Formats: sequence, C-alpha cells, structure tokens
Amino acid sequence: MSLDAPGWLWLLPLALLPLWARRGVALPNAWVTLVPHDAASDLLQWALRGAAVLALAALMLGLAGPYRPEYPVERVGRGAEIVLVLDRSRSMDQGFAGGRNAQAEALLGRGPEALDYYARLRANEARQSKGMVARQLLSEFAGKRPEDRFGMVVFSTLPMRVLDFTQKSDAIQAAIGAGNIGRGLSETNIGLAMLAGLSFFEDRPYTGSRIIMLVSDGGDHIDGDVRDRIAHLARKDRVGVYWLYIRSARSAGLGPAAADGPLTAGGDAAPEVALHHFFESLGTPYRAYEAENPQALQKAIEDVDRLENLPINYLDTVPRRDLSAWAFGLALACVLLTLGANLTEIRRWR
Repeated sequence: MSLDAPGWLWLLPLALLPLWARRGVALPNAWVTLVPHDAASDLLQWALRGAAVLALAALMLGLAGPYRPEYPVERVGRGAEIVLVLDRSRSMDQGFAGGRNAQAEALLGRGPEALDYYARLRANEARQSKGMVARQLLSEFAGKRPEDRFGMVVFSTLPMRVLDFTQKSDAIQAAIGAGNIGRGLSETNIGLAMLAGLSFFEDRPYTGSRIIMLVSDGGDHIDGDVRDRIAHLARKDRVGVYWLYIRSARSAGLGPAAADGPLTAGGDAAPEVALHHFFESLGTPYRAYEAENPQALQKAIEDVDRLENLPINYLDTVPRRDLSAWAFGLALACVLLTLGANLTEIRRWR
C-alpha cells in the first residue's frame, strides 16, 4: 500500500486521546460503592473507547490517501504479438486495381455493355482508397482479438513508430485511425519499415507467436546490408511475416508467372517480386496474400486471424486502486457505533 499524502499520519497519536477521556458521571441518586464490580460494563466501556480510537485513526489514514499501486500479473491467452506495418505512400490513397474484367466478359461478353459494367464497378470501388479500406479491416481485425498485443508502424520514405505494444483497445483503434490524416509521400522504403517493426521484439522475452503484418501496395529492392539485418533480426527473435500485398493495376502480381522472373543485382525483377523472394529466404514463417479488391483483402486478414490463434503468455497490468473509501467507511462505522451507544445511555432513573 502507498500513500498520496503521508503527512497526515503525523496526526495519528491524536487518535489515542479517547483512552484518557474522563469516565461518565454516576447517576445523582446512585450510591456506587454499593454496586458490585461489573466486568461486562468495563469491557463495554473499553470497546467504545477503542471504537473512538479506530474512528480517528481511520480518518487520518483516509486523509493520507492510501492506494494499491498498479502491478503486473502474468496471464495465459490465445493470440500473438502483432506489429502492423502500414504503407502510407501516395499510391495507398488511390483505389483498388479491380481485376473484374473476366467477370464482366463472362457475364456480358466483350461488347460495350461489358465495358460499361466494368467502368461502373471500378467507379464504385474507387470511392474508398486502398489505405482507407485497409485501416477499416485492420480495425475490425484488432477489435476481435482482445488478448493480442499490438504495435504499429506507418511508413513512406521513413518509418514512424506510432504505437508501442499494448492491449488497450482504444489506443489501438486510435493509432489505426490516425493514418487517415493527410496525403502520403510518393516514395516507400520497406526495408527501413521492416527494421522498425522488428525492433519491437528486441530484448523482449519470447512468450508466444510473433508476427509482422506488412500492408503495402508495392515492393522494394532492399540494400544488401539492410537485407542482412532484417534476416538476422527475424531469425534471432523468431518473427513471422505476413505480407498483405494490395496489387496495383500495372503489377503482374506475385503469382508463379511473375515470381519466375530474373533476380539480379541490377534489379531486373519487379520490386514486389524481389521483395517476395527475399521474404521467402528469411528462414522464418512467411505468407503472402495478393489482394486486388476489398473482398480479397478481407479474406487475407481473416486467414491471418484463423492462423494466429495459439496460446500466448503475456503480462497484464492491474490498475491502481484507491483504498481511501475503505478507511472512511471504517471511520463512519465506528462513529455510528459510538453515537448509538451514546443515544442508548441511561442518564436518569424514572
């Protein structure tokens, strides 16, 4: 127990004053020398004096502001430690690539009707940007996982550490929503963003599944030194990577045809393909999801929710608890006891 104002305890000796209080005056018409000694009366008298002492002591303690400090407690749940690494570049402010040409052609053929149908679908999807949809789905994902610990990094040219690991739902939702302010920059540096995400796990005890959820609509050719540092940290801290790749309209994607392209030091391969191959070489669990519309992105996040549901040990902080109400309640009970005894005292014979 700790105290907010311990100076009040200097007045505690005053609580002993009732012990030296003068005994009550005998009834005027009583000859107390003829009354035998009554042990029960003496016991009752000292009990009432003790109640008065306890009332004063509890009052002083309540004024001192006692409280139980916050403390950590280890709990066991199901979930993971998740770092959200969210792309905040300018391209994330654009709409999805779509990918419904085949659907339109199957339904309406290749005529003007199909083109008009597809144009209307694209216009409807463009009302919400990729970043907006991603934040909305991540917000729902975090809301369904109360036992996870979330951290967050947003990045474009440089990463920004938005949220340290926490289970506070309000803080998580606020951090996810904060990325919706302003427009992003034109460049992205996924290498520095991954290093910022991996730094969350440095010197942190391993208690369960650890993952980085990278949400981006582009790849990157990462320098050799940065690649080595990312690989080293991912293996050392046992961090899995989930890449939710939101495919752009001109991207060939991460499928087998695109993944077979050459990988050279000059960067002949597409940046997303180079990054995909790099993640596959990390030696830690890795999954890539290619999303070309909001429905595909939602399915990818649902799959992560299903896979990352293993037991995890975590430290929960029990908040501070104010104890002054208990002290004041005890003082009130003692005062009511002495007041009731005073009201029932016989003051004259009838």
